[in-house]
Amino acid sequence: MKYVNYPFNETKRLSFYLATEEYLALTYPKDEYFFMWQVHPSVIFGRNQLIENEVNLDYVKENKIDFYRRKSGGGCVYADFSNIMFSFITPTFNRDFVFGTYLGHIVDVLKDMGLNAEFSGRNDIMVDGKKVSGNAFYRVKDRAIVHGTMLYDTDLSVMVKAITPSNEKLISKGVKSVRKRVTNLKDKIDLSLEEFKQQMRKSLCDEEIMLTTDDVAQIEDIEESYLEEDFIYGKDPAYSIIKKARVGDAGEVEVSLDVKNGIVKNMNLLGDYFIIGDINRFLTAFKDVDYGEDDFKTVLKTHDVSDYIYNLDNDAFMNLVFPKDTA
Repeated sequence: MKYVNYPFNETKRLSFYLATEEYLALTYPKDEYFFMWQVHPSVIFGRNQLIENEVNLDYVKENKIDFYRRKSGGGCVYADFSNIMFSFITPTFNRDFVFGTYLGHIVDVLKDMGLNAEFSGRNDIMVDGKKVSGNAFYRVKDRAIVHGTMLYDTDLSVMVKAITPSNEKLISKGVKSVRKRVTNLKDKIDLSLEEFKQQMRKSLCDEEIMLTTDDVAQIEDIEESYLEEDFIYGKDPAYSIIKKARVGDAGEVEVSLDVKNGIVKNMNLLGDYFIIGDINRFLTAFKDVDYGEDDFKTVLKTHDVSDYIYNLDNDAFMNLVFPKDTA
């Protein structure tokens, strides 16, 4: 695996590193790439999440915490300079082993450090039963970008305030709850942050590459798409029908439908699920379709939801949109 270096030492905005992943996936030869990065206090939320539901905007603005939307699914994350972000760019895309393979590499490194580490749930890495890393992935053409966080010495009290509603009682309970569920690596290993990074790099990579100034300029061009207000805040038109549930291993899924005279005019899917296909193509397939079970099933014959959303099948999707009355 190749470790990616930058031709500078300064700390960039979080959006720059997201653009780096995309640039490598789009332009670099098909190989395995890995790099780590740190950012000043920032909140990053998933591609399909509503910013108002995930980010305490008043708090982050008052405290000069940056906030960004990424192009992968998953949930909202807080990062500061004591949190390590890492990225893999894979040579191919295989939805069934992306997490297992690449997060397995991280777990193995942690185990080699003497930690009781394991891969858990959809996308978490645990140490002694507590979360140290949350991860997400998405597809770029025929490759995958896998990225995650690694809690080294993150300020958990700021994290809770930045990504929860502004309510002191909830924040107080949230900090206690987070401390029960997550842990910082600093409390588990006798390594400095830089020593930990060097060990990760040495264990995972057998070669290094240096980006050029031309690479950086092209990355900055891609970065502009992450800084557009429409992308960060999203477009959320009024919807007449909203169905929401946690669906098995897919995660939280919210279906919003604008239905007029029994016909679907717009459909949107929100949540912390992982995208594996062109979700806009899936949503467009339902435009101008009658809002009925048979009509939706007809669309699903040619647009199987499992080709677009990881671990979500047609039956589960139909049960979400047209829940059965169990009364």
